[in-house]
Amino acid sequence: MRLHDLKPRPGAKHRRKRLGQGESSGHGKTSGRGGKGQTARSGSSIRIGFEGGQMPLIRRIPKRGFNNSRFAIRYVPVNLEALNRFEDGATVDAATLRTLGLANGPVTRVKILGDGELTRKLSVRAHAFSASARAKIEKLGGTCQLIDPPPAPAPVAKPAGKGAGKPPGKPADGASDKPSDKQAGKPSAKPSDKPAKQAGKAAGKVADKPADGEQAGKPAEKPSDKPADKAPEKSA
Repeated sequence: MRLHDLKPRPGAKHRRKRLGQGESSGHGKTSGRGGKGQTARSGSSIRIGFEGGQMPLIRRIPKRGFNNSRFAIRYVPVNLEALNRFEDGATVDAATLRTLGLANGPVTRVKILGDGELTRKLSVRAHAFSASARAKIEKLGGTCQLIDPPPAPAPVAKPAGKGAGKPPGKPADGASDKPSDKQAGKPSAKPSDKPAKQAGKAAGKVADKPADGEQAGKPAEKPSDKPADKAPEKSA
C-alpha cells in the first residue's frame, strides 16, 4: 500500500452545497434560505430559545426542585466612605443609616463594606462587616459591634475506627436489635409440658377399662329401685 492508495471512509466527505446555480441545481432562487425575513439576511443569527419576543418555552413551563435562594441571607451594602458625614465619636446603627437614606429597600440587614477611606472615629453597629471595613474602623480607634451575631456551629466529632461510616446506635449487619433473654433479665423458656400431658392421657385410658367380671361392650346393670325383702319375723 502506498500513499496514493489511502482514501477516506465512504460517507466521511461530502460535496460542497453550491448555491445560486439555477433552478435545475435544486438550490436556486432563495438558495435554501426560504422566503424573505430575518433568517434570509446575511449575518443574521437568532439565539437558542428565542421565540420572537413571546414568552419562551423555558419560562412557560413550571419549575420543580429545591432552590436555596429563598433562604439566602441578604444585606444592604453601605461603604465606609458614606460614614464620613457622621461626627467624630458618633454611634452609627442600622436605624441611623435608614434615617439618612444610606440603607434603603425591603432588606433589613445592613453590611458595612470597606470601599473608600474613613476619616472619623465611629462606633458602628451593623449585621455584618467585611474584613477590610473592620480593619479600617478599628485602625482609627472605632469599634465594630454585630447586632445579631449568628450562633456558632456545634463541632462535629468524627468517628474513628471500625464502623466510622455507620450511624451510632445501629447494630452490625446480621445482628438482631432485640436483646437476648439473659441480657434482658427474663427467665429462660419454661420446661416442656409434654411428659405431664402424656401421663394424664395414660391415666385416662386405665380408668376407661371395664371392671373385672364385666363383659366388654355390655352396659353395667342398673341398681333396682325396689326395696329389699324384709327378713321374716321370729315367733315368740
